[in-house]
Amino acid sequence: MKQKAPTQKQPPKKKNNTFVYRRLFWLLLLIIFTVGGYSYYQFKEGQGMAIEERELTEEELLFTGAKVTNRTENFLLIGVDSRGEEQSRSDSIMVISWDKEANKLRTISFMRDIYADIPGHDQQKLNAAYYHGGAQLLADTLEEMFELPIHHYAMIDFVSFEKMIDIIAPDGITIDVEKDMSEKIYVQLYEGVHNLNGQELLGYARFRADAEGDFGRVRRQQQVVTALKEQLLSTTTLMQAPKLIGAMQGYVSTDLQTSEQIGYLVKLITEGSLDVEGMTVPVEGSYVDYRDPTYGLVLDVNVDTNTRKIKEFIGASE
Repeated sequence: MKQKAPTQKQPPKKKNNTFVYRRLFWLLLLIIFTVGGYSYYQFKEGQGMAIEERELTEEELLFTGAKVTNRTENFLLIGVDSRGEEQSRSDSIMVISWDKEANKLRTISFMRDIYADIPGHDQQKLNAAYYHGGAQLLADTLEEMFELPIHHYAMIDFVSFEKMIDIIAPDGITIDVEKDMSEKIYVQLYEGVHNLNGQELLGYARFRADAEGDFGRVRRQQQVVTALKEQLLSTTTLMQAPKLIGAMQGYVSTDLQTSEQIGYLVKLITEGSLDVEGMTVPVEGSYVDYRDPTYGLVLDVNVDTNTRKIKEFIGASE
């Protein structure tokens, strides 16, 4: 009897790698277009929520920041209660010093009643520098008085601040309100932990109708900055980042271009723990109250002491 030849096993078919790679390529392309389209839509929506899509003003175009020479980069933040006026004094003055190596933010709040040597003007309150020459003169004043270089600036009025907060945190910013507050802030706040909307958060940051006065007000502003940092790093806010950057084009005056704003935001979020520390100028024991015959009660500060404390705080010698 004739035996059948053994059946030869067929070699396994090779997977069509080209087909798999092609599918992966198109899937990746779809993801890129989807994310890009969503981001662009969010960006344009943010612009639409702002007052208007504006061009850079002459002040923004002419601002000359100091050259970055070490690991720190300083951003001057200016809060203005314009009330429709063309010229306004700065209501809040803060410098955020970014240690890029440690990814740490150090906030320096300057009391607006500091008796300041304003270049080209006589001694006046520090907040008059913005009135006389905008962000540039305020930056020049801080640099000449305290040897603090200013590399960039951002200015926002209080109405825009309220709207920006409502974009960043539609459900509000969590703040532990230390006491009931209502006087001269146009809102009623109650003691305890609350989620504050834009108007309420502004009122909390501006409150000074107590024994601490402006010093308590500055302390609360630093508390708000820390709370905003936590909110900005939340997943919900990261999803809203394109909308936030779009809205900034209409709400915030700054020397930074849109691409630079995005770059700084990405670096701050992705490169470390982003710790925040704060100090107030003048430091305790470094000033006396003085009544100027023209400008009223001012803080006559020891410039050398405060300059030294600022340098120690931000590590300017590193």
